[in-house]
Amino acid sequence: MISLTFKPRYLLVAALAAGVLAGCSSRDKELADFIKQTQQEQATGVKPLPEVKPYEGYSYADQSLRSPFVPGGSGVAGSSGLRPDSHRNREYLEQFALDTLKMVGTLNIGGQNYGLVKSRDGLVHRVVPGNYLGQNDGRVQQVTASKINVTEIVPDGLGGYMERPAVLPLNE
Repeated sequence: MISLTFKPRYLLVAALAAGVLAGCSSRDKELADFIKQTQQEQATGVKPLPEVKPYEGYSYADQSLRSPFVPGGSGVAGSSGLRPDSHRNREYLEQFALDTLKMVGTLNIGGQNYGLVKSRDGLVHRVVPGNYLGQNDGRVQQVTASKINVTEIVPDGLGGYMERPAVLPLNE
């Protein structure tokens, strides 16, 4: 007669093998269920492409308009002729940025209105129309009791220059 004696080691190996096989079968069942469900779903298809609009060309026939291929405001490079005068002697107030200057009052001597401008260094200066101030070739156009009107020459970003009005208000 054959006696069957199981050693604990063999029993442990057999239980481990049964566990591994049981784990694989449940994963396969989930995969099979997913595939079956996917095959039963209706195919929706691919959305159609949007309609392509035909190209409409533009003929640039008007020669009096600015050329879109030439930098500058008028279409001809340097046609405005507006440039800062690099040969002019600079005035004292041109070393300060316009936003650092403050109008502190006016002075009337002999019928002439003078604007009183305080610079960043604490000094007060007299200005009249025609004087320059600020770092952008700002020229004083008018002095009133409440403000000083200035016209600056600034780069236009296209290789040229343009005039820009600025105001230095009375700082009370």
